[in-house]
Amino acid sequence: MLINDVRPEWLVSFLAIVDSGSFSAAAATTHRSQPRVSTHVAALERAVGLQLLDRRRRPVALTDAGRAFAAHAREVVAAIQRCEGEMDKFREASRGLVTLGCYPSASALFLPKLLIEFQRRHPGVQVVLVEESTLELGADLLSGSVDIAVRPVMPVLPEGSTERVLLWEEPLVAVIPERHPLANHPGDLSLEILTREPLITIGRSDLPESGNLETYAAFSQVGHDIEPVLMTNQPQTLIAMVRTGLGIGVTNLLAGHCSDTNGVRLRRLAGAAPRQVAVHWPADRPLSTASRLMLDALSREPLPDGTHPPRT
Repeated sequence: MLINDVRPEWLVSFLAIVDSGSFSAAAATTHRSQPRVSTHVAALERAVGLQLLDRRRRPVALTDAGRAFAAHAREVVAAIQRCEGEMDKFREASRGLVTLGCYPSASALFLPKLLIEFQRRHPGVQVVLVEESTLELGADLLSGSVDIAVRPVMPVLPEGSTERVLLWEEPLVAVIPERHPLANHPGDLSLEILTREPLITIGRSDLPESGNLETYAAFSQVGHDIEPVLMTNQPQTLIAMVRTGLGIGVTNLLAGHCSDTNGVRLRRLAGAAPRQVAVHWPADRPLSTASRLMLDALSREPLPDGTHPPRT
């Protein structure tokens, strides 16, 4: 084994498995996907030339070689962390800059308290907020225009292009004019009922990728391809259009919660898969210290009202 063959992130993933006893728990503690953790350990074992983990046991156990290796791995990781701490003394007072992408409703209901606490704990880190639509955030992540982004999982980004950690799930809702007959419909609304109505949705009509958003997937699962009368990426615009009677809106719950809903009713959709929201970052570029601090803050922040933890 040559030292140049081993990457520090492999050691971190390996030790996370050792400490937690499973690949899934290691993925959560390192803010990496489970496939990425598995890839790291497989690459480490190839570089060492020995099996380090006994995957047949639950929890995952170290082999004899793994026990010997783990002790040295801890020393290496600790040395890197000490070095990082020493280098902090020589850095400028500003600890750097992190460009954070987010979509409008999450910016309004998830970020404010987080950013206040983040600035208190890390006054030297400058945060640049880039607020854009889901599709634009995906393009920004791939181009490097943002360091990390809070973004719905759908449309799914190209495999291997980004890492992500799921943050929450939120239901899809219909936005209905309060004088519309469906405003007083008992129970949740079915997707079938909505297919008879003119619809206003999130997205852009000139971008084919909009057809991969959650709304279209939900209707497609019940056998309907919808053609909205209008599409917009701004929650308040969608609700204003509904209020005037242009149609019924279909959007995520947070979009309704962050908007002026006078004159409309929000109703949950029966049978529609929830929107999954994750924090994403590029897989091919190392995260700066500032970005890692923000990633940790996003992962620890309480979930917005009306959402729930992602199902595993």
